[in-house]
Amino acid sequence: MKATLRSITLGTLWLVYCSGWAWAQEGTAKRNLVVRRDPSKSSPILDHVAKDDRLMLLQATADNGYYNVKTEHDLIGWVLANSVNVSPTPVTAPTPPTQPPPSGQCDDTLWSHVYHSYRLIVLQKCISVTGTIVDASNGKEPDGVRHEADGDTHGWLKVDSQFQNLLNAGNNSNEGGNLVFEIICKYHVKQADAKAACSNYQNQVNLPPVGSHVRVVGVYVQDTFHAQWMEIHPVTSIAIE
Repeated sequence: MKATLRSITLGTLWLVYCSGWAWAQEGTAKRNLVVRRDPSKSSPILDHVAKDDRLMLLQATADNGYYNVKTEHDLIGWVLANSVNVSPTPVTAPTPPTQPPPSGQCDDTLWSHVYHSYRLIVLQKCISVTGTIVDASNGKEPDGVRHEADGDTHGWLKVDSQFQNLLNAGNNSNEGGNLVFEIICKYHVKQADAKAACSNYQNQVNLPPVGSHVRVVGVYVQDTFHAQWMEIHPVTSIAIE
């Protein structure tokens, strides 16, 4: 019965938070492409993508011969449809691991400040994970986290052994075998299209120093871009244990 309820709950979260990804498909550029603001060859050029770059289709069908896509650098625009190889398999959510209920409450209001939240697949609305904070910045930042242009942290949590099943291949190949955690709107936002998400909001979540053994509470998600690693994003709280 508990397993059934958990499945229903996760299915509801999928519909509420990630309905836009239910059909979503990936593609790759057949050649170097320009990304335009609108589906027209006369539309201004926003960016370029290289051959074999990965794209996420935001619409199932082409419009005026163009696909609406999201690039690997989180830019949204239009590219020529006949220059994209579309994967025949839609992106689907992985089977979520079974975890104990969280100790602590998650702040649901944070979701409205998540930059481009539709790229995230929500697997557990509120989770509590313990582990040790390790340096994700390769010594470049005193607080040990990357300061992203959208104002978020990109931190690493070396999870305790009982939480190893929260990691996937992307965490192991690109994130040093660590779980990523993102405190949203923590720093000055440098990315123009991300400013609205953090408008009139400054996150007060405390970030303990590298080496601290902590409990992180937040939303457990998979980032559908990059190496599709797993994250706690957004983080509601981090407490030293």
